[in-house]
Amino acid sequence: MLAPLPGEPELRVRLTWLSVFRTIATSLLLAVFALRLLASSPTRELSPEDSLVFLGIGLVYVLTLIYGLWLRKGRVSRTAAVVQVGGDILIASGLVSVTGGADSPVSFTYSLAVIAASILLSQRGAFVTAAACSGAYGAIVAQHLLKLGAQAPAAMGVRIGFTFATNVLAYFLIAALAGYLSRQLLAAGGRLSASQADLQRLATLHEQILDSTPSGLLTCEEDGRITFINRAALSILGLEGSAARARRVQELLPGLPEMERVPRSELKVDTPRGPRILGLTLAPLEGTGRAARLIVFQDLTALRRAEDELRQADRLAALGTMAAQLAHEIRNPLAAMRGSAQMLAQDGAGDPGSSRLTAILLRESDRLSRLVEEFLRFARPPKPVLRPVGLELLVRQLMEMLQTDPLSRGVELELELQPVAAMVDPDQVRQVLLNLVRNAFEAVGTGGSVRVTLSGEGGMARLCVWDSAGSIPESHLGRIFEPFFTTRSGGTGLGLATAYSIVRAHEGRMQVTSTPEAGTEFVVELPLAAEEVQGARASSG
Repeated sequence: MLAPLPGEPELRVRLTWLSVFRTIATSLLLAVFALRLLASSPTRELSPEDSLVFLGIGLVYVLTLIYGLWLRKGRVSRTAAVVQVGGDILIASGLVSVTGGADSPVSFTYSLAVIAASILLSQRGAFVTAAACSGAYGAIVAQHLLKLGAQAPAAMGVRIGFTFATNVLAYFLIAALAGYLSRQLLAAGGRLSASQADLQRLATLHEQILDSTPSGLLTCEEDGRITFINRAALSILGLEGSAARARRVQELLPGLPEMERVPRSELKVDTPRGPRILGLTLAPLEGTGRAARLIVFQDLTALRRAEDELRQADRLAALGTMAAQLAHEIRNPLAAMRGSAQMLAQDGAGDPGSSRLTAILLRESDRLSRLVEEFLRFARPPKPVLRPVGLELLVRQLMEMLQTDPLSRGVELELELQPVAAMVDPDQVRQVLLNLVRNAFEAVGTGGSVRVTLSGEGGMARLCVWDSAGSIPESHLGRIFEPFFTTRSGGTGLGLATAYSIVRAHEGRMQVTSTPEAGTEFVVELPLAAEEVQGARASSG
């Protein structure tokens, strides 16, 4: 079974390389003829036959150039291959004819045409070309014998016939061998192309799998040079692909060298999207021949935040239960003590010393009573009465009221409010916002800045209170919502704890970040009203 002809791209490549080979062979032939002439007689003029040889060689160069331009601009087909092989036969016939005919030393040039046909036209084309070369060579030999006529010795005729027969046999043997080799080469090329296609599909699938993996994957050399980073890793670290590959792994994950021998660890890194907590696994890449490493990591920031919130909620729930019992036990004796102090004040109205002491008792008992009331509100906050509320109007009204607060004097207040409706208890949300804004006023003082923003995203109303002070130490951030924890002189430590309880009762979230460079920001997230959620879904759809 004959091998199929090569396709157009492969045929174009073969024709191009054949043109290059023809140019090289012609150049070598030119050098051989020039050396022969110089060796025989450097001073004699060229004979007509020599001139024809050089003219033929020049014609080959010109035709090769024209054919190269045709290949570059034209469509490659079987016809182009046939034309090129036919041209090779004509060129070989011309060279043989002018260099001695039957006694020509370049009769081997027909073999080059046969080899070219086996490469371009398969084995059948090689045999057809061998027959054509034999016919052309036979015509030249016959013409040579006719010129000699009857004067030719019988021995010369036998020699010429033997030369012709051996050349023709060589052409067909070359056609058989070159055709076989060409067929094997074509089959091997087909298998190689199929293997390359399979390898490309496998590489594409491998890349798609790595890019679809939710975990960050990163490989690096021993010196920290990054060799691969997938899409999830870029997203977690907030980077672009080109920017990440231009940096060392120590820059992206500082502190990594200290974890060389730890199979699983956590690392806090700063990214353009803020600080992130990463869970990392390091492993050497086996079989690479280098000290390369594979780093797999996940973003644990949301998980750790949720764990902190759950621990905070559990701690607050336990404190609330204990506080409610304690406040209840204090409340009754306190009421009795205040009643007794009032009676003493009435009995000792004429004694200035007694009046002063009973006034102190009444004042401190009232203060303690208010503290107990606040404690009870924190421990057992009233269940919120939820209804759709336009938060933009609520915030604006509260900010107008706070303009008269002495704490707001000299403070630059900025509002960025979007029309957002949420399912909330307006009185309780007002209490949360009042606490946060007054704390911000007190923190920044005269000349500071406070910004209140309101937006809706992800089914939640997002209310942010930012101040320029950034005065909360990092060690306090984890305890700031605990009851009785305060760094302010005279504070009870129940304001933020109560606000946190209110937000949790609304099934919302409350977070805080604080640095001297970026300032302090409290973020309160509350569920949007049903109409807002439907509108958001409709706009995204």
